[in-house]
Amino acid sequence: MMSYANENFTFMTYNIRYDNLHDEENNWLKRKDAVISIFQKYSPSFIGTQEGLIHQIGYINDILRKYDYIGVGRDDGKSKGEYCAIYYDSSKYTIIKQETIWLSGNPSEVSIGWDAALERICTYGYFEHKSSKQRIWIFNTHFDHIGRISREQSSKLILDQINKLNGFSEPIVVMGDFNDLPNSLSIQILNKKLDDSMDINKSDHIGPMGTYNGFNNEGPISKRIDYIFVKNMEVFYHQHLDTRLISGNHLSDHLPVLIKARVGK
Repeated sequence: MMSYANENFTFMTYNIRYDNLHDEENNWLKRKDAVISIFQKYSPSFIGTQEGLIHQIGYINDILRKYDYIGVGRDDGKSKGEYCAIYYDSSKYTIIKQETIWLSGNPSEVSIGWDAALERICTYGYFEHKSSKQRIWIFNTHFDHIGRISREQSSKLILDQINKLNGFSEPIVVMGDFNDLPNSLSIQILNKKLDDSMDINKSDHIGPMGTYNGFNNEGPISKRIDYIFVKNMEVFYHQHLDTRLISGNHLSDHLPVLIKARVGK
């Protein structure tokens, strides 16, 4: 039996930008194969995507043959609206438990929370490694872009959910687009219980310091709003991937965050 604690795992979070016809030169049809090539190149153990609509999620799933995914659309709890999908390497992992909650005062129902502009969700799964039987919790979320109170309450809600599920005792990854800067209260709340993977990374960060590019091809990328938080894990690699199309355009209005980690402290 392999030693899970000594095995390296790769995690990626990526806001792939919903298929918006008004994006013109940045339309999904022009970006989709390059986005998938990122997943194929780095072959993460787990991928958290944000904003994907059902046809985007399905297209990725059809091509990434060794992956399965969990998640639902935020508008109806089925297939309508944006997903916070979690793709997992099904050759190595099985899914034990999965759920999507709404970031609101009524997390089990389709709902808009606090001062948010839209429905916001967190999808999570409890996974087991097929060989070692070690288990890991993966959470993927997308916080509201308007409501500050919503973002702060969403952080508290996710921490409460983790505490109910496992009491922070097992390996945990919480990733996504949090729509807030590192010094914001919503991120500080998460940092009280979880480790920002950039902060505990044992090597030098690679790539721009920010993750949001807004499809702007010029100038530095300095706005960091996408994160991977961990608990009970060591992080030894952290990168914001600034990959471009041949045209020089970005693959999405966000950069993917990539980390490599192992279980332990």
